[in-house]
Amino acid sequence: MKTTMKTLLLIPFFALLLFTSCQDEVTEISQPQESEALTAESELTGLMFSTSIMDGSADNIIDNASCTSVKLPITVKVNGLEIIIDSREDFKVIEAIFNEFEDDDDRLDIIFPITIILSDHEEIVIESHDALEELIEDCRGENEEDDDIECIDFQYPISFSVFNTDFQIIDVITIENDRQLHRFLKRVRNAEVIASLNFPMTLEYADETTVQVSNNQELARTIKEARNACDEDDDNDYGDDDFTKERLDKYLVTCPWLVHEFRRNDISLSNQYIDYALNFKEDGVVVMRARGGDIVTGTWSTRVTDRGALLKMEFENLADFTLEWIVYDIEDGKIKVFEVGGNKIILKRNCDVIIDITKERIEDYLEECLWRIARLSVNGADNEKEYIGTPLKFYENNIVKLRVNGELVQGTYQIGVRNAGFILQITLEGRPNLKLEWLITFLKEDLIRLENANNKMILERHCPGIDNDLTYVEGVLINGEWEVAAYQVDGENRPEEFFMYTLEFIETGRVKVTDPNNGVFSGAWLSYRKEGLNLGLYFGNNAPFDDLNHRWKIKEITPNRIELKDFNANGEIERILVLEKK
Repeated sequence: MKTTMKTLLLIPFFALLLFTSCQDEVTEISQPQESEALTAESELTGLMFSTSIMDGSADNIIDNASCTSVKLPITVKVNGLEIIIDSREDFKVIEAIFNEFEDDDDRLDIIFPITIILSDHEEIVIESHDALEELIEDCRGENEEDDDIECIDFQYPISFSVFNTDFQIIDVITIENDRQLHRFLKRVRNAEVIASLNFPMTLEYADETTVQVSNNQELARTIKEARNACDEDDDNDYGDDDFTKERLDKYLVTCPWLVHEFRRNDISLSNQYIDYALNFKEDGVVVMRARGGDIVTGTWSTRVTDRGALLKMEFENLADFTLEWIVYDIEDGKIKVFEVGGNKIILKRNCDVIIDITKERIEDYLEECLWRIARLSVNGADNEKEYIGTPLKFYENNIVKLRVNGELVQGTYQIGVRNAGFILQITLEGRPNLKLEWLITFLKEDLIRLENANNKMILERHCPGIDNDLTYVEGVLINGEWEVAAYQVDGENRPEEFFMYTLEFIETGRVKVTDPNNGVFSGAWLSYRKEGLNLGLYFGNNAPFDDLNHRWKIKEITPNRIELKDFNANGEIERILVLEKK
């Protein structure tokens, strides 16, 4: 999700009726339309109320009930093994123990007392198994239709304006979660309050995509359309390994799948098969693309048995994949399969992956935008730092240009075909680390991976002018001159190293650095998005600015101040750089 650095607040508002001990001040308000209000009988109130009901299906592997949820942590015995469950991730541990052997009787015993969360978010303490069974008798059975809407959720906070009977605002209520919303809507349904939603508001679907709505009609329509748009998983089997054949087939053919983990005969082959791509086609053909670009074609089929859903793959020249696999876990965007004897594959869905690579498709991708050199490893040494702020631009007629300190260095490129697959050959004078023949091992619209004997390169697409946040960052940077206001390394502030220097960010990607004693030198800059907003800075060997050669995370930006941070692999802050407008 993007984080907006510049927020324009457009606030359609009702004036509040203010009371003070010194004076009575009344601000005129426009009377809202009756259709805008949530009332006890309105359809939208009911839809929102059903969406706010506590969904207890996630932990059915423990309590066998979709209308209740067990409050964590709890202690359980799974097939005699006592474990503490303190997060939803631990449900997978239970499932793994259940799946360890195919011919045993699985048993789960809860260590009481436990706390149960009811569908209305109230909590009660349960002292015994009999008391739990009595409580869940009122729940609907497995996969029976119930009142809760699980396929869409609200993104909080949301707010309501509360009115008196004359439709004058008397309060504004902010809601932070489903529990608060459920309680507030209960008051609306009991005709205790009349309220109106404050738009716009955002909702999130089960597949984590979002939609923004601007009025009651849009909200009601969105909830109704989404209410049956996903698998609510209201059964007592953890995950979605209870898929019907039809649903499993439909799920497999939606997009290509990448191998994330692979184990055969209890030997890990993940390094060998990582990022292999599989495309399941509706005619029973599966096409696999190896990292080197080789294409292998096989067949696939599914069936549902007492063992669960089974996926059979057959490849004439790929024995490791040729097996009938048990589908034991399906999450959104992920499939896990296994077979006894230490065989396991984890596949992750990636709709951007291209299986059938062609020369024309490679050229189309290359010519669409700029490409950042995100990684460059030559003979085991990392060389990407010297390419910070220096993106490549591929043109028709095999022209390639590299932006260096705001200037374009021109060269040529060719797309060729070798026995191993497609290759990208780059020729740029003065850039021997790029002047190589690269095998294209992975291709999608915004990412290209390349390899040769001892070298690896990753190109990531950069399209200026289409991201409002980046447009704002670039507008701030090029507007005026800057100085280093703070440079903290391991908690020690050392801004004096940069005293009296002036930085000027030029629109071409050049940084002009003015040294009061030794004149002017140049650097390069590039703002881009990757897991947030980033600012790449490169000043070559020009001290003291060579310490700042880095891809910095933008943590705060205003027209007069930019705060950048450098995080280590553990997520800890190593350095902070603050630039301020002179």
